[in-house]
Amino acid sequence: MTVQIGVIGGSGLYDMAELTDREEEILKTPFGDPSGPYLLGTLGGKRVAFLARHGAGHRFLPSELNFRANIFGFKLLGVERIISASAVGSLKQEYPPLDIVVPDQFFDRTKGRISTFFGNGLAAHVAFAHPICPELAKVGADAVQAVGARVHRGGTYVCMEGPQFSTLAESKLYRSWGMDVIGMTNLQEAKLAREAEICYVTLALVTDYDCWHPDHDSVTVEMIVQTLMQNAKTAQRAIAHAIAALPAARSCECGSALKYALITRPDAVPAKVKADLAPIVGKYLS
Repeated sequence: MTVQIGVIGGSGLYDMAELTDREEEILKTPFGDPSGPYLLGTLGGKRVAFLARHGAGHRFLPSELNFRANIFGFKLLGVERIISASAVGSLKQEYPPLDIVVPDQFFDRTKGRISTFFGNGLAAHVAFAHPICPELAKVGADAVQAVGARVHRGGTYVCMEGPQFSTLAESKLYRSWGMDVIGMTNLQEAKLAREAEICYVTLALVTDYDCWHPDHDSVTVEMIVQTLMQNAKTAQRAIAHAIAALPAARSCECGSALKYALITRPDAVPAKVKADLAPIVGKYLS
């Protein structure tokens, strides 16, 4: 059975308890090693590949993640849809801890992270006005609601560099811009998934209010860890529900994102680049 669904687990979500028929797959990519082995298994009668974003034991900082290898590995496995779970801080009073936001926009505050498969002789520019797959977002949000958690549909995820959290001035500025949640990892995943023609959605799990909130200083590490663990359980249930609800075939445009994006004349693309990127561009450059 082909693996068509990928799950990326963030802080607190290092496994998918309900996966059966488990096996590990260690992959090598032209971009180096992914965060760890992909855990392959069956969930709701469908084959799923799970990857712990920060590695076993949470070893990698957001800025140390090999985003290209992680997404490319999913492509090698045949994955067409990725559900990503990620801990975030809330920038709005009405998004308290334990709520889940399914954002439909990103705002980039990272500094020089590599977030494209292209270059080195092959130029491409994918459309990214709508960075989240609308079909997958609906299924994900419906699943969160179905398992009894409070969901917010849409909103903007500010992706910051980290590993430090925001200053108070930054947090207030993001709020004045109307941003909704803040995290450190999901934008690069979304960009690369689009280039790989993979549908992508984020389940943003609110752990605490960002430092703008007057009660921020009373939040302890212990409280955040408790929230993380509770969020992880909710996310597992929601993801399992979403996977079961996914239609067999995609009806979105994510699967043809590169159709008009490749700019370089095919005969001008270096042979090594063609070979390395064959899982992504092969159907366009053959």
